[in-house]
Amino acid sequence: MPKSRLRERYDDEILPTLRREFEYENVMQVPRLHKVNVNIGLGEATRESKALDAAVRDLEIITGQHPVITKAKKSIAGFRLREGMPIGATVTLRGERMYEFMDRFISIALPRVRDFRGVPDKAFDGRGNYTLGLREQLIFPEIDYDKIDKIRGLEVTIVTSARTDQEAKRLLELLGMPFQRAAA
Repeated sequence: MPKSRLRERYDDEILPTLRREFEYENVMQVPRLHKVNVNIGLGEATRESKALDAAVRDLEIITGQHPVITKAKKSIAGFRLREGMPIGATVTLRGERMYEFMDRFISIALPRVRDFRGVPDKAFDGRGNYTLGLREQLIFPEIDYDKIDKIRGLEVTIVTSARTDQEAKRLLELLGMPFQRAAA
């Protein structure tokens, strides 16, 4: 499989820039993308079994990989939820598929968000990972508007090898992630 556009840019431009900026002695210290997790949580799957099938289909179209169905770990009577019931779908992307997804996500999908002013830079977890919630799956051009039954939100978690949020933010900035600008 040939290298993706984003992977080539990482190897040629971003890696040397990060090494210079953070003064890493070894190239293995430079932060890199480890994996990308795309997740849809489905509360309505307890009542409507077709919702799960539609979410799985959407995730498969978006990521190019078959999702894993997540199941409830505990029973919660208030939500009419029993242990083992399917409540979501998740996909973990690594390698070239991850770089292809990130390239499409940053350059095509995010600009299609309504009233887009950039992604928040407060969504780091303290260990160099970034999580972004999206309100609708329609921002991905692969999704056919006429074939969806309901607009569903999804969550994209980008796991990096960075030790700090500052290093991870700089890596994502260089990859092209459009962070919000501070109000002047």
